[in-house]
Amino acid sequence: MTTRARPRRGDPALGVIALLVLGLYALFILVPVIMSAWKSLTNENPLRAHARFIGVDNYREMVHDGALASSLTFTLVLAAAVTLVANALGIAFAILLNKTSLSFRMMRTVAFLPQVLSGVIVGFVWRYILAQDGILNSVLTSLGIIRHPVTWLGSPHLAMFSVGLVAAWVLTGFTTVVHLAALQSIPVELYQAAMVDGAGRWQRFRRITFPMLAPGTTISVTISLITMLKLYDVIAVLTSGGPADSTQSTALYIIKLAFTDDRFGYASAVAMLLLAVCAVISLFVTGLLRRREVDL
Repeated sequence: MTTRARPRRGDPALGVIALLVLGLYALFILVPVIMSAWKSLTNENPLRAHARFIGVDNYREMVHDGALASSLTFTLVLAAAVTLVANALGIAFAILLNKTSLSFRMMRTVAFLPQVLSGVIVGFVWRYILAQDGILNSVLTSLGIIRHPVTWLGSPHLAMFSVGLVAAWVLTGFTTVVHLAALQSIPVELYQAAMVDGAGRWQRFRRITFPMLAPGTTISVTISLITMLKLYDVIAVLTSGGPADSTQSTALYIIKLAFTDDRFGYASAVAMLLLAVCAVISLFVTGLLRRREVDL
């Protein structure tokens, strides 16, 4: 006579951990978002005793806000450009560092170091490097590449280029590690078979490496875009949004609205707009890259 095995119940500890995680998520993510959504419908100002419900007036004002349009344009262009550059460099560095020796493992650590550093520290270091009497101008002048120091942070176009350069430098560490992990998951037998068939280095990259990197690229591109769309600390230290607000990101604009202009209600409305932009772009890009994975 056989006895039926009783179904095993889950570990109660796992349930407690799951509830704890959900509680922390609700406390630090959902509650602030709901509060911000409510504040965006008011004229809350710390200088006033009470906030008044004004409906969608803040959202109507955003339509005519030139500073918001400028900051959103800069943010979108910066996010697209830096994501493209950082991921291209990440793939290149991942291929170069895909070795097992100790020296290459140490170089991987060095490559990831910018991602570990605080954005404030990165901003201060690069502001010193890019100053008119900074290290970069000194090196370029001594090599004879330039005759006079360049104001990297003093003109709008050069300041935008400098912010993009620093952001790409920071983000490349992350994209390198993600693509390196994806690269190491590719079976070596595929390369061996391709070499037997006479495939060159470029053909192996185009036919094997690049398609097989697709899952890692999806993760890397999506996280890179989200990171750049909410970039604040590096810009705040490096340029403070200047000159002439040319490098003012939307996140920095939100901070200025809230803590310089004391317009908490309007700042919350702009924050909700940025959240919506991040969500739409992330969903679109993720879906596009997922379809690419299937096609490959």
